[in-house]
Amino acid sequence: MAILSKDEAQAILKKVLGFSKADECQANLSGRTTGNVRYARNSVSTAGATDNVSLAVEARFGKRSGVATCNEFDDATLKRCVQRAEEIARLAPEDAEYMPLLGPQQYLTPKAYAASTAAISPDFRAQAAGDSIALCTAKNLTAAGYLEDGAYFQALRNNKGLEAYQQSTNVDFSITVRTPDGTGSGYATADYTDAAKFNAKNLTQLAADKAAGSRNARALEPGKYTVILEPAALASDEGLLNNLMYSLGAREADEGRSFLSKKGGGNKVGEKLFDERITIYSDPLNAEVPSGVFDGEGLPVKRMTWIDKGKVSNLYYSRYWGQKSGKPATAFPGNWIMEGGTQSVQDLIKGTAKGILVTRLWYIRDVDPQTLLYTGLTRDGTFYIENGQIKFPIKNFRFNESPVIMLNNVEAIGRPVRIGGNLVPPLKIRDFTFTSLSDAV
Repeated sequence: MAILSKDEAQAILKKVLGFSKADECQANLSGRTTGNVRYARNSVSTAGATDNVSLAVEARFGKRSGVATCNEFDDATLKRCVQRAEEIARLAPEDAEYMPLLGPQQYLTPKAYAASTAAISPDFRAQAAGDSIALCTAKNLTAAGYLEDGAYFQALRNNKGLEAYQQSTNVDFSITVRTPDGTGSGYATADYTDAAKFNAKNLTQLAADKAAGSRNARALEPGKYTVILEPAALASDEGLLNNLMYSLGAREADEGRSFLSKKGGGNKVGEKLFDERITIYSDPLNAEVPSGVFDGEGLPVKRMTWIDKGKVSNLYYSRYWGQKSGKPATAFPGNWIMEGGTQSVQDLIKGTAKGILVTRLWYIRDVDPQTLLYTGLTRDGTFYIENGQIKFPIKNFRFNESPVIMLNNVEAIGRPVRIGGNLVPPLKIRDFTFTSLSDAV
């Protein structure tokens, strides 16, 4: 039952709304069918699958609201779920930032669903893990990887006439490869809407090459260096640009809690804060990174430019803050796309006299939200570059850096690739600040 069609999902939601006696009622039905395989030390350790559909009902009386959930869909259970939401709503305090439910909306229709991904079987996952493990075993290396794929749907309906539905698929893979003595480590990651683009061997080869090449790393003095940051260092879960994009909230800026806050009040929309080559936007219709087209309230996600040639052009406005500020509300985007050039990472290396190649970053933590300063560590393949070539592996560093400063120190922008559902180019940055050494690999 996990992936319901639009008609099947909306039929359940119509029934739910029919049971409601609240002033306002909204129901959200979501489902997923996922599978995964995990391996470590060149052996599969776990494999599994999930299949679930869940319903969340929000009932409102005036400015009071309550939410109840269930994952069974007989009439009695649905009716009880609605009643429970209404009971909670009557007991809840009034919401000082209450906004009425949305009426009918128009949504984009990206190609976010691929039959090839929805059809992935345990045999497919086993083959991917087997190919990866075999490659590393043949090279006397040790692999640890995780592959997860899924098909999803989201449906929304309320008693104000709003109706929304979308299906999507995703396959996500990451691998760490280590040398037997533990002195070398490499990493690769990729995700796709369409599993036909996925190749476990190629990604494992990338990680294996870095692991083999990072043995016996040398220590360099901390300081300011020209760096080439691979996309995984910028836009994975532990990525500096991800942190920047999550910091574009209008309310935080207007209330003085953000790097976008102006002294004396207001925000810095319209100001040039980055290199003029920096343009970042969101687009649910992008063929490489199609994304969700509505948020939890049913607000449409549209193409939106956030940074345009170095200038901050838009911020995220919740419905409440948008109304208070006299600005249109902005649904939080499902992707972000940074414009780039045509150079690969290897091309950027060839054009570097002296510098450091960073595969990825991790354990990133806030230092100062007013300047967007972060600290974290490099890992899984850090290399010294000289005269356009990788000369030797180096020990990992702790860094202290702000993406605001980083995006003002851009020397070159490479070709964007998909990472974490976003399109991100490798960046060559001058004066990147490393503060100390780390013995971890």
